Amino acid sequence: MPARRKAAAVAAVGIAPLALTALAPAAAHGSMGDPVSRVSQCYAEGPESPTSDACEAAVAAGGTQALYDWNGVRIGDAGGRHQELIPDGKLCSADNEAFKGLDLARADWPATSVSSGSYTFRYRVTAPHKGTFKVYVTKDGYDPTQPLAWDDLDLANPVATATDPVASGGFYTFSGTLPERSGKQLLYAVWQRSDSPEAFYSCSDVTFGGDAATVAPSASAPSEEQIEDGTDKSTVEHHGHGDDDAGTSAEPAAAPEAPVANRPKAAGATGNLAETGGDTSTPYLVMGGAGVLALGAAILFASPRRRAVSGGRHGR
Repeated sequence: MPARRKAAAVAAVGIAPLALTALAPAAAHGSMGDPVSRVSQCYAEGPESPTSDACEAAVAAGGTQALYDWNGVRIGDAGGRHQELIPDGKLCSADNEAFKGLDLARADWPATSVSSGSYTFRYRVTAPHKGTFKVYVTKDGYDPTQPLAWDDLDLANPVATATDPVASGGFYTFSGTLPERSGKQLLYAVWQRSDSPEAFYSCSDVTFGGDAATVAPSASAPSEEQIEDGTDKSTVEHHGHGDDDAGTSAEPAAAPEAPVANRPKAAGATGNLAETGGDTSTPYLVMGGAGVLALGAAILFASPRRRAVSGGRHGR
């Protein structure tokens, strides 16, 4: 192949992956806000000086960074293979070493007081995408002092299932029904995206039949101010609305960018997608279109050059 044609071909091949990458969807991020997840609770207490014994132990085990990355407990290539990829004893961390403090088996995790019957779940989201939420509750006889295993969950009867709920005010809100239980229990939430194999996980400690403070400290979610203040310390690959590589894990990025928390917007302004419930497809189509145009330009550029060279040779 002549040198000029070879160069043009290489340029076209090099640009094509960029166009395809630009079309790829970005990663979502979040964690259960009500009932409060363990990682959200500990982040609300303050990563540098948590107030509860359980969160203090979690920091001692895994460090403070996991709490600043509260919205990144995920597996990039889960694709519904949750039980296959996450071993017993590591459900709350999704088998991510960075979040191992969340797997500590102890009865004093701050808990949300609940009762059997209808319940409105609120999932705090910082980058919304289509997908399905499933929330499971532990079975009767659950012992919080033992490592959480898949068999501890009533997987056959999720207490809530929601597909493509609309994000509003920074939360996905959906309804479920809590069964009869007593004492300390745990709710395990799985958010499996439908536009990517990525999935998110969270553990929320709850107490049935009484004040949570009688069993463990009451749980509380982080405020908007706390979320905003911690964004510059987050290493979750978020890039505004998500991660361009859904196959990566929630481990710190080499060149991290802070997640964008939901901020109040002026009337008429374009808000964060988590506030508007908007669709993220348009930016990726625009980016993809730019990549395709670039590819077309490379091909068009190569064509006249090829004709010019060809004409020159015939004239010799």
